[in-house]
Amino acid sequence: MWWRSPALAVALVAAAVGGAGCGFQPLYGKNTTTASGARLSEVMAAVAVKPIPGRIGQQVRNNLIFSDTGGGQAPEPKYRLQIVLRENLINQLVQISGDARGQVLELNGSFTLINIANGQPVFAGSAFSRAPFNRYQEIFANVRAKYNAEDRAAGDIAKSIQTQIAAFLAKST
Repeated sequence: MWWRSPALAVALVAAAVGGAGCGFQPLYGKNTTTASGARLSEVMAAVAVKPIPGRIGQQVRNNLIFSDTGGGQAPEPKYRLQIVLRENLINQLVQISGDARGQVLELNGSFTLINIANGQPVFAGSAFSRAPFNRYQEIFANVRAKYNAEDRAAGDIAKSIQTQIAAFLAKST
């Protein structure tokens, strides 16, 4: 029967999606543009990230700056991004003696995107991440494990914030 043919089903779906003009546009495509026609990568590079206190804050900021500019020179900023981070350590696998065999670093961030021209907030949101790590007898191993969890959580938060801002800027600018 014609309706059981996989090749025909794929052809019909492709024709329906291609002919319908669904308006799908990849967010991080090479030539992705905003609603006004500007390249999204250029608009994202014009977001200045304010310094964030602490080691994790610096990691989040560095991740955002590098992903927005690609390591190149940033243009004159049009937006300012303010981020507030809150971290919490959750003990897991607690033994009878009270020692925790594992911990989870919970990182919550709230952010505000401000238009520099008028000083008004244009977008606000939040992001969170959880990064588990094991506890060991050796102190240095514990420190390294926690640093690794902090780096993973910072990367997740930065990616989430970047995606939310890119989606906002792609449809509003």
